[in-house]
Amino acid sequence: MADLTTLWYVLAIVLMIVGIAGTILPALPGVPLIFGGMLLAAWADGFERVGWIMLTVLGLLTVISFGIDLAATAMGAKRVGASRLALLGAVIGTFAGLFFGPVGLFAGPFVGALLGELIARRGVSSGDVGHATRVGFGTWMGILLGTVLKLGLAFGMVGLFVAAWLL
Repeated sequence: MADLTTLWYVLAIVLMIVGIAGTILPALPGVPLIFGGMLLAAWADGFERVGWIMLTVLGLLTVISFGIDLAATAMGAKRVGASRLALLGAVIGTFAGLFFGPVGLFAGPFVGALLGELIARRGVSSGDVGHATRVGFGTWMGILLGTVLKLGLAFGMVGLFVAAWLL
């Protein structure tokens, strides 16, 4: 039985590590994976070290992470007057960027938002390109801010979990 418990702990740690990576990589649900790893570790321990109150707090922080993601991107886009197509373009660009490594992850949302805004404006005049560039940059900054906030939240969750586990 001890070997099986060790396996659960190893799997929980792997989930948390992959979750931290997922706060940066858009294809992985980072914070939910972290929470899943914490829940698994607590379960493997019989909820003796980390109880339901702490798990409820961590669950609420997981839900908040979704709001952070949406709000930061929307605020960045709204601030520069992005259209819905620009937002859709940023999402598509983010996922397309996965296939182009770190450069794609960095440039994908910007390029997607820029192209989405150009399509929405149905033009390629210098004013349209300038506006679309501002939209691309604003949307990208919102995504970057959301990623930084989620990363902070993820490490905060891990800190809370470790503190609950040790105390």
